Amino acid sequence: MSTDPALTATLAASVERSCYSFAAQKAARALGRRYDAALRPTGLSNWQFTLLMMLVREEPPTISALAQHLATDRTTITANLKPLERRGLVTVQGDAEDRRVRRVALSDAGRTLLTEAYPLWQQAQEAVTRQLGSVDQNAFRAAATALAG
Repeated sequence: MSTDPALTATLAASVERSCYSFAAQKAARALGRRYDAALRPTGLSNWQFTLLMMLVREEPPTISALAQHLATDRTTITANLKPLERRGLVTVQGDAEDRRVRRVALSDAGRTLLTEAYPLWQQAQEAVTRQLGSVDQNAFRAAATALAG
């Protein structure tokens, strides 16, 4: 353990109070728990719900496009698609023009489950909106979007 006199409990508390990363991670975990609990009856996690919603498009997105849109990497997307694919909620197929590119489509079963999950998500969303109260919610989303890049 360091004996550096500059590293004090007061300094640590100051970092905790002012650190954007700490605040964002703490809020993300709390929000994730709230949405996970709301979606539990469907067997979907908040992350899975989000991933499935990203598939409601005119053209099935590529794994790379999903990764970019969700600010993660292709490996993470692929790993998270596997249980959804096993459940028959999505299909992953090669692109018609470039077989190296994989596209992800929502199956009929996935669309049905997402339709059932949406009202539960909406209830969680409304609860978060009430909890935020007088916070400028558009500014909150804009700040989160700016931080996501």
